[in-house]
Amino acid sequence: MAKALLGYVGGSDPRVLAEMRRLQQRVQDLESELVRIQAENDALAAAVRHSDSVLDGIDVPKGEPALT
Repeated sequence: MAKALLGYVGGSDPRVLAEMRRLQQRVQDLESELVRIQAENDALAAAVRHSDSVLDGIDVPKGEPALT
């Protein structure tokens, strides 16, 4: 499988070559998706850290009782 993805499989069978190209494109698409998701995750993690630091400044010594 790895050899097919890297293009080492030779031969004149057009089906094999087409499948190899399709798999290479799929790998590239998945790698691009991974980079996009990692960037989105980093942005969300930074936003959470920022919101945590904003909430740390609020002084609430004791919770208020619930109304019944």
